[in-house]
Amino acid sequence: MPVRFREIAGGSLERLTALSDGIFAVAMTLLVLGLTVAMATTPHLAGAQANREVWAHVLRPLWPHLLTYLMSFLTLGVFWVGQQTQLQHMRGTNRDLSWIHLVFLLCVSLMPFSTMLVADYITAQLAIAVYWLNIVLLGTLLFASQAYAGRAKLFRDDVTTEVRAALRRRIVIYQALYAVGILLCLVSTYASIAFIVVVQLNAAVTPRIWPLDRF
Repeated sequence: MPVRFREIAGGSLERLTALSDGIFAVAMTLLVLGLTVAMATTPHLAGAQANREVWAHVLRPLWPHLLTYLMSFLTLGVFWVGQQTQLQHMRGTNRDLSWIHLVFLLCVSLMPFSTMLVADYITAQLAIAVYWLNIVLLGTLLFASQAYAGRAKLFRDDVTTEVRAALRRRIVIYQALYAVGILLCLVSTYASIAFIVVVQLNAAVTPRIWPLDRF
């Protein structure tokens, strides 16, 4: 009986994980390219004058890039952990699931662009909206991956319904919080960015203070 290519393609969970790690590493590294140091207007000054020059013309203009770099590094870290957690509960993959994750990685690779857009136009609501859309696509694709894996019976046999519910719940809760963040840009883009950073910090380093995944 003939075998169709789609039945045998994209079946290596290890290769998918390795590719994901590589693309996340590249995207997280590319974020730092936004931290370019401008040339001081009078580079040969010394002492207090040089310090004032560096502060006024180099460091102070750089703060939007530093802020968005922190925000996006945290964002990618949160989604890397989310994808890693999901994949480690699977017994394998197939062509369709691999392509869902390839599109997910496409959105990961767009994060440096959306980050630089916000850094260069930090007071523009449209820039924040583009960044939020990037996050929404990442969350939606992770959710779609889990839903498909459940239908295709790709989760390991020891993965309980409660574990799968916890994975879904975390995605939904954080996507809802990101939606609050984009709505805040109607008041202030700075408030929107600050809220997203707080949400990411909670996910990354302070889950015991605000344990959202228990809801």
